[in-house]
Amino acid sequence: MNVPLPENPRSLEVDCESVHPRLSSAGDDFLLLDCREQVEHDLVNISQATLLPMSELMERVGELETYRDKEIIVFCHHGIRSLEVAQWLQQQGFKDVKSLVGGIDRWAELINPELPRY
Repeated sequence: MNVPLPENPRSLEVDCESVHPRLSSAGDDFLLLDCREQVEHDLVNISQATLLPMSELMERVGELETYRDKEIIVFCHHGIRSLEVAQWLQQQGFKDVKSLVGGIDRWAELINPELPRY
């Protein structure tokens, strides 16, 4: 997957501080999507996230169909791959896709310092 980044990548990004309180909100229907590989997910993960590795996305995109018109927030290690995945999903017609700025590394730094960093 080699997708050119948008002219203004910030328009596709959301920060950890905005996402964190939404995870405990029962009425907030969005998908937190981990696009890292299984080995990375096994090292550290956000329990509410769904793993769909970037390397498998093209073959498994149908699994996201129920979120086509809902919000999807994608994260990776530092926010590079997730930005590419967010762009690609938008190109596939998903309406509201964002990339988590700084990825799980920033999440561990700002939201949950008990998480291991790699």
